[in-house]
Amino acid sequence: MRKSQQKGSAGAAVLDAETEAEVRPGGAFRRPPADAVIPRREIVDEFSDDEDTEAFLRASGRNRRLRRGLIPKTRNGWIAAGVGVALVLAAVGVACYGALSFVTTSEIFRVTSSQQIELVNNNHLSRAQMLSVFGEDVDRNIFHVPLEQRRQQLEQMPWVERATVMRLLPNRLRVQVTERVPVAYLRQGGNIGLIDASGVVLDIPPDAAGNANYTFPVVTGIKATDEADSRRQRMALYSAFMKDMDSDGKGSTSQISEVDLSDPEDVKALIPYNNQEVLVHFGVQGFLTRFHAFQQHIAEWRTTYPRLSGVDMRYERQVVLQMPPKDSTVPGASDSTNAATATATVKPAAKPAAQPVKPVAAAVARTAPPAAKSVAKPATHEAPHSEVAHAVKPAAHETAHAAASHKAAEDAKQAATRKRVEAIKAWMAKREKARSGN
Repeated sequence: MRKSQQKGSAGAAVLDAETEAEVRPGGAFRRPPADAVIPRREIVDEFSDDEDTEAFLRASGRNRRLRRGLIPKTRNGWIAAGVGVALVLAAVGVACYGALSFVTTSEIFRVTSSQQIELVNNNHLSRAQMLSVFGEDVDRNIFHVPLEQRRQQLEQMPWVERATVMRLLPNRLRVQVTERVPVAYLRQGGNIGLIDASGVVLDIPPDAAGNANYTFPVVTGIKATDEADSRRQRMALYSAFMKDMDSDGKGSTSQISEVDLSDPEDVKALIPYNNQEVLVHFGVQGFLTRFHAFQQHIAEWRTTYPRLSGVDMRYERQVVLQMPPKDSTVPGASDSTNAATATATVKPAAKPAAQPVKPVAAAVARTAPPAAKSVAKPATHEAPHSEVAHAVKPAAHETAHAAASHKAAEDAKQAATRKRVEAIKAWMAKREKARSGN
């Protein structure tokens, strides 16, 4: 007889046929001995679909043989796998080549006209000037346009400080530039241009005459042929000069018509006074202090010396007053052989109560050579009775022919200087007229 018992999830057991009770004759059963051992066997195979059994097999690792079936076990299997991978890679390569050929040859990505080139922030450069860089790119695929090369070409243009060139799919280009900002007019002989804070020389745009932003002074002493570092250093000195002059918030720079930067150790400025211009030497520091001292004493100096053309403010407790030659009609055009100088004592400029009083420092302007200044002795305004200290007489051995040649050269030089000065004054008058009109 077979008996079975099952409770919950516990395994069932059955009696083996060999251990079943022997059947007695006549249908009676014989009970097995009490000490008989009844063997049991698991019936896992009969319940292989059970969820608990599957979890047990996964935990015990008995089904790991199924995972190893993905790895080829034979040489032919490895060959088949390699061929399959090669076919997949070839298909991907063909797809990429087809896509590349499409974007580089399709008419969809072709720049057909200059109208598809967008320009941004070109206020001074005309569209024609900027499109001249992209002349080869019209009717070209957009992916064949060398963006980096075009950017470098744009930044070689004087007005362009920085440039950015980008593609806009499917067939447009966008060009954005940052233009240079001029800070002064630049006079080179009879030519007038613009210059920025880095010393880059710029052409005057057509709208400069009526532009209210172009009310800065004229700079001299810089040439476009000078080294870039030299121009940059001189313009850094100019920027420091203008910043210091405007530090009091009274717009002192508006009273300056021209700044001479020919000497890196001496900033010289032409300052109008009573319809005449006085050349003031400011040195390389204390610009605003020296300007205030100049304003305080200029009326007194002009009363004593009506032909005053230059004032050197670079010395401690005194200034050097300079007059032009008697035969010169150009203010500030003094010559080393006939320039007249005088000295005057100047009281130190007043300082705020919290600071000690210091003497007036140095300044800049067109003046006689240092040799003439070093000879001058300190004096008060009442001491000199003449504007001219002394004049140098011609050498005794100079022949009449040499004297005539020298005079002719000087006349020509003065005529050329007078012509340049008249040109710049005419330009400044036109600029002031445009400024007052705004």
